[in-house]
Amino acid sequence: MASKTNWRELSRLKRKKRIRRKLSGSPERPRLTVFRSDKHIYAQIIDDTAGATLVAVSTLSAEYRQSDPTKGKLNAAKRVGEIIAQKAQSQGITKVVFDRSGYIYHGRVQALADAARQAGLDF
Repeated sequence: MASKTNWRELSRLKRKKRIRRKLSGSPERPRLTVFRSDKHIYAQIIDDTAGATLVAVSTLSAEYRQSDPTKGKLNAAKRVGEIIAQKAQSQGITKVVFDRSGYIYHGRVQALADAARQAGLDF
């Protein structure tokens, strides 16, 4: 675990570890994982059997920066969800397993997941 981390982050990392014991991405159904920082949100689609990231999008990526500017972190999360779904579908990925990384399914994490579902990802 990380040093000099507050108790909330340590609790989240414990939840993440507990979730990851039960959750794994396969070639047929890779794992969509989310990480959020104070300013940005990141989403990756990972095939755990190959140990490879298939698709990755964040608020720092070129695809996001080239899209229409968004106001606020919630709208940014929605846009990242739409972009990752579009990129996944272009690679033939339609079904994923959602990994919330220990975060509560609320706010930005929920906005990203709902936007990805609306854009065509199945989970």
